[in-house]
Amino acid sequence: MNPLERLSSISKVSTETEFYTPMPAGYRPGQTKYVVVFGTVISGLGKGIFSSSLAKCLQDQGLTVAPIKLEGYLNIDSGTLNPYRHGEVFVLDDGMECDMDLGTYERMLDQDLSRLNFSTSGQVFTRVLEKERKGGYLGRDVQLIPHVTGEVKLKLRELAVASNADVVFVEIGGTAGDLENAYAIEATRELAFEEGPDSCCFVALTYVIEPAILGEQKSKAAQLGIRQLLERGIQPHIIACRARQHVRKKVREKLALYSNVPLERVLSMHDSESVYEIPEMLHDAGLDEALLDILRIRDRVDDMLAQKARERWNDYTRRYRGANRGVTIGITGKYTTVRDSYASIIQALEHAGTALDARVHIEWIDTTEITGENVAARVQGLDGVLVPGGFGLRGAEGKIECIRYARENHLPYLGLCYGFQLAVIEFARNVCGMEGANSTEIAPETPHPVIDVLPEQKQIEGLGGSMRLGGQDVAISPGTLASKLFHHAPEVRLRFRHRYEVDPDYVERLEQAGLVFSGRAPSYPIMQILELPENVHPFFIGTQAHPELTSRPLRPSPLFLGLVQAATLTTKQSEDKRSVRN
Repeated sequence: MNPLERLSSISKVSTETEFYTPMPAGYRPGQTKYVVVFGTVISGLGKGIFSSSLAKCLQDQGLTVAPIKLEGYLNIDSGTLNPYRHGEVFVLDDGMECDMDLGTYERMLDQDLSRLNFSTSGQVFTRVLEKERKGGYLGRDVQLIPHVTGEVKLKLRELAVASNADVVFVEIGGTAGDLENAYAIEATRELAFEEGPDSCCFVALTYVIEPAILGEQKSKAAQLGIRQLLERGIQPHIIACRARQHVRKKVREKLALYSNVPLERVLSMHDSESVYEIPEMLHDAGLDEALLDILRIRDRVDDMLAQKARERWNDYTRRYRGANRGVTIGITGKYTTVRDSYASIIQALEHAGTALDARVHIEWIDTTEITGENVAARVQGLDGVLVPGGFGLRGAEGKIECIRYARENHLPYLGLCYGFQLAVIEFARNVCGMEGANSTEIAPETPHPVIDVLPEQKQIEGLGGSMRLGGQDVAISPGTLASKLFHHAPEVRLRFRHRYEVDPDYVERLEQAGLVFSGRAPSYPIMQILELPENVHPFFIGTQAHPELTSRPLRPSPLFLGLVQAATLTTKQSEDKRSVRN
């Protein structure tokens, strides 16, 4: 029986069969292959980095790839998750708030993803229950198997149709032992059964521990983690071993023996200086070639295209490693103890630094204790200041003091979202003389609410619903710093995630005092980029958007490029002054 006949026989909703496999319109069995990446031992191993790097290896060879992240939690999206628990919230162009791994996929593959590329248990169960209420199961008792697993398979196939992908990369969040992931793992087992031989490749990403007290690598935890997959009916085709150092051959031999995976497909994925070096590491290990053989799609690749793509990518990593000057950017924030909270900002700074032959060093600044008296000492030695997005009162006044210092002392400044709003507040207070100016988020009774929720947003209920989310067009004023940074484009598209805006009633007064709103929403009185003229300040700019979300290794964000370039000039001026003194 061919794949089409097999799937047709089990895809009908009926009380006469135990099969339930709904199919999206236009699905072509056998056209799309699937790579499923599981984690074992611990979470946070870098499944997204590994999966996106492997997807890039195939993309470089001319194949169309589409990633999807399956999360076990019951939230509908990631919008209300605390960054301390789950890292940054990454916002897609269509407004979906999702896991930070989607940012890794976008950067590695240079793709704009959509809500089709992200799923949670909350989304899956909601769809199942909605169908049940509408009689979609013909009176059947609705169960995890086959109905919930059927919904997962439907999501994967919907993505295959929408993307016309040669290969769909499926990343299952958490680890194989998590109860919340059991149904998703079962769904991928069923998928391989339904699609037939050579349709799916299962990859186990595991962790090889190296206790300092022993001084040697131990594989037992990895063995037990992989055994959990085997118990669930998943026979890995490939095992990738995460470790601090290169995983030794004896350890890989033991894992191969206990998992029935050939030694050449048990590889070391040790720590690397940059995540963008991982694709070349996988290619050198022959993993992309093994994948082509496992899925039998070697006839679809373009070797000439692959060579050119690898040369472009490796040029980036060479420039990153060879950067011969350094700049220090201070990042103020309240989640500075959890670096994943600012993952996209860290990456955007790397992209910009590499393009400018500079290594960006980050100094994390907790603004809780910063005041007007100690701010100079705290930012001493910085070449630039960045105030990222955020919410709430804690540390806000310290950030405002950092902004004031940067403005008054010609220190390059970039404000993102909350950093844009606080720059407006600082300017209103210290230049316009609006004593007590603030945001109604921080001080609801402020006499000068220069930052406020716009009237149309006040009518929306629910935390997520009142956010302005996703890609929005920004009209750029000609002759401004923003216009120069964006190569004089009259309009650009940026991504947003915010609820508060500059109150339109204060715009004219702020502009008369010298603040320039160089980017605005085309059809609404919404200020989206601010700056100080270049004859007043060398680089002072803020945006209500999150440009870090659209920065890519080979296409850095113009705003981050501007900050790093201005910071390199600050560094040079400081070096010149030291040279004169000496």
